[in-house]
Order: sequence, then structure tokens, then C-alpha cells
Amino acid sequence: MKKFVNSNFLCLTVLALMGLVAGGSAMAAAGAAASGDFTGHWVGFACLAVFVCAYALVISEETIHLKKSKPVMVAAGIIWALVAWVFTQTGDTETVGRAIEHNLLEFVELFLFLLAAMTYINSLDERGVFGSLRAWLVSRGFSFRAIFWITGALSFVISPIADNLTTALLMATVVIAVGGTDHRFIAVACINIVVAANAGGAFSPFGDITTLMVWQKGIVEFHEFFVLFIPSLVNWLIPAAIMTLVLPGGKPPALDEKAVLLEGAWVMVGLFIVTIGLAVSAHNFLHLPPVIGMMSGLGLLKIYGYFLERRDHFFPAPSEDDIGQSGLMEGTLPDKRRDADRPAAFNVFKALQRAEWDTLMFFYGIILSVGGLGTLGYLALGSNLMYGDLGPTTANILVGFLSAIVDNIPIMFAVLSVLPDMDHGQWLLVTLTAGVGGSMLSIGSAAGVAVMGQARGIYTFFAHLKWSWAIALGYAASIWVHFLVNGHHFQ
Repeated sequence: MKKFVNSNFLCLTVLALMGLVAGGSAMAAAGAAASGDFTGHWVGFACLAVFVCAYALVISEETIHLKKSKPVMVAAGIIWALVAWVFTQTGDTETVGRAIEHNLLEFVELFLFLLAAMTYINSLDERGVFGSLRAWLVSRGFSFRAIFWITGALSFVISPIADNLTTALLMATVVIAVGGTDHRFIAVACINIVVAANAGGAFSPFGDITTLMVWQKGIVEFHEFFVLFIPSLVNWLIPAAIMTLVLPGGKPPALDEKAVLLEGAWVMVGLFIVTIGLAVSAHNFLHLPPVIGMMSGLGLLKIYGYFLERRDHFFPAPSEDDIGQSGLMEGTLPDKRRDADRPAAFNVFKALQRAEWDTLMFFYGIILSVGGLGTLGYLALGSNLMYGDLGPTTANILVGFLSAIVDNIPIMFAVLSVLPDMDHGQWLLVTLTAGVGGSMLSIGSAAGVAVMGQARGIYTFFAHLKWSWAIALGYAASIWVHFLVNGHHFQ
């Protein structure tokens, strides 16, 4: 059965990628047009085959245990080597260099932005912020129905700030702890969390990688994402309301769990809010890339981390027999005279080390690979097929379905690279569909894949598939509501 599923998804992936490959930079497409269309050249077919094979390995990550970044990074190198060779054969030695520099700049902006955000999230986790929230939830003795709605609502509210992946993992630990042996409840609650986290991430630049890319591209301003709040809310509420029909009654036993906020936790929360403000201000008022504000905020965290690391130097503990003399007078105190319960000093570089490096390197491979296909002309071809022949509305709705099968990151990068001629309402639509479309399948979003690993054997592909029809209803309803409440954004 597992082989049957994998083979089916491999076929779907191949078809989706063949039909999608819809983006590439405008500069890369122009260069390809000037030097010739390589979509019918054997090099073009070879590059497309390399990308499809690499992505098939990405989809099979849970089965073969090969980190997703490895095949796409190798694929990027092979693709660009072939692209450079074929352009050199035509005498063009400049187009490839300009195209790859453009794609590298796209990656670096995304990489540094995410690195700063991940470092903050890991720092808050290390200080016990998320652990305290989890302890509060599992010790309150809520009913199954209350846990279902509370974890879903918190996923929807937290994901716009902390991103959908982190939020889904946090809420899933609560559901697994409270659900105990009731696997049916855990499975349904995990589906609800994944849908809510993806929906919440769709109306914020910080909630999902695709919304971040749209914001950094300057197509949708920071405040304009919030017009997607009501469509995103509908996207979560409809399947959630349907799934409540199968929830068990009664209450699970309350768990006695305690968590402690370490020193500096709330200061870091404040610094994170300041950092978001810096990123928004840099983009809106100074017309700088948002990453400048994020990296400046990361610098503030590092300075505060220095203060925490040196707290024993600034505020030494008094000796056991000292009734009045300050420890500063005595210099460094022996270890035995220090508070044994004092937690280890904060180290910001440990938070950096815990960043999702596999995910960051995966973005490198995807952006460079898709950019290489764009340089060959495939992405302009796919854009013409989708946005020229089908029209923007149908194409943007299709983006959501493709996101569930493939992944929303390469799809959105492709669309942003081509920049099809669409009005503002359509750009908001594709932002919505790319963000929430992945919820229709468990493999369609990073949140779903991560929760599958956390609730292994309970929240599975087939468990999610049973409710795909309800999630699809929410998807359709969110699109209808978007046209209803945001109609004035369409021309």
C-alpha cells in the first residue's frame, strides 16, 4: 500500500511540475528569449528531469530518511552547470551570470530574514515561553471539545507571528499529551491544528514562507495582508465545525505539568516585537528590504544575550557568610558559593545552531533550481499556459491545489519570478490559495509534514485524507469570501 501511494504521488508530482514550472525571473526569461528558447533542447529536458527526480526524493523523505535539502542542492548545481554550458555554446557568456546573481540575491534576503526569525523563536523556546503555554493548557482539565477549539484558535492566532510550522508543533505536543490513548481524537485535533496554522499564516508576512516572499517582493504591503483575515478564518472554521461532529465527549485527566520562565523571557518577547517593527519600518518608510530590520533586531538580541551571559559578572551572588559586604568587593566567588539552582547562561549562538538548517538549505536548492529552469524558458512557458490560457482566477485557484501536491514554496517563487500581469485582488488571491491550499493534504505544508513526524502512526496521510473533502469546502468558501469582502481590490 505504501509503495502504491508513493508511486501515485510521484506521478502526480511529475504532472504538476510539468504543468507548473511557472515562474522564473523576468530578467532570466528575457535572456532566454534573446539567446533562444531551450524548452525543446535536450539540455532543457535533462534539467527538468533532474528537478523532478530531486523533488521525488524530497516527497519520499519520510520513507527513505534523506534530508530534503540534499537532493535539491545537488540538483541546483547540475541544472546551472547544464544551463551555463548550453548558453556558452551559443556564445552568450553574460546572461547566466546575471541570472544566477539575481537568484542568489533572492535567496540571501529570504535566508537572513528566516535565520533572524528562527533565532528569536528558538530563544523564546529556550527561555520557556512556549513550555509555559503548553503546561498551562495540559493542566487545566479542559474537555476534549474545548482542547480541540482552544488549540485550533491558538494555532490560528500564534502562527501569524511565530510561523505555521513552529505553532503546529507546539499545539500538537499539547494534543498528544492530553489525548493519551485516544488516537482518534489526536488525529482529528492534529488535522485541525495544521489547517488553523496554515490559515493563520496566510494573512501575515511572518506566518508563512510564501507570504514573506510576496511581502519582500513589494507586491503586497504589510498592512494589506490583513484583508485576508476573514477568508483565512473561514478556511479554518468550516472544516473545524465539521470535524467537531466526531469528537469524543467528556474530559481527559488533567496533567500535573509545570514550566518555569527563565530570566529574560519577557524581554526577549519585547525585543521580538521591536524587531518586527524594525522590519516593517525599514520596508514601509525607508524603502529598504525587510531583512535589514530583522538583522538589526537580531543584533539587539545578541547584545541582550551578552548581558545575560555576563550577569554573574555584573550581579555576582553574595557569599554564604557575607551579611553585608558586596560580592563585587571579593571578585569572582567560588562555584560552591553560587546559587546552584541558577539556570545556565543564555547563549544566542546555541539558538542560531538550532535553526532549521535543512529547511534553509532546501530553500537554496529550490530557488536556484527553479531559477535555472526559468533561464531555459520553461517558466515563461508555464506562465503563458496558466495565466494566459486559463486566466488569472483559475490559475490562482489551481496554485492552491498544486501546493497540496507539490509544495507552495517553489510554486510561489515561480509565480513571483514571472510576475504575471494581475490586479491587486488577484495577487491577494494567490497569496491566500498558496498559503491555505497545502492543508488539503498532510504532505502539502511544512506544518503537516512536521506534525506527521511528531504524532507518527496516529496523524497520518490517510487520516488527513479522510477529511480532505471538508478542508476543500473551507478552501472553496475562503475564495468565495475573498471575492465577497475584497471585491474592491479587483479591477
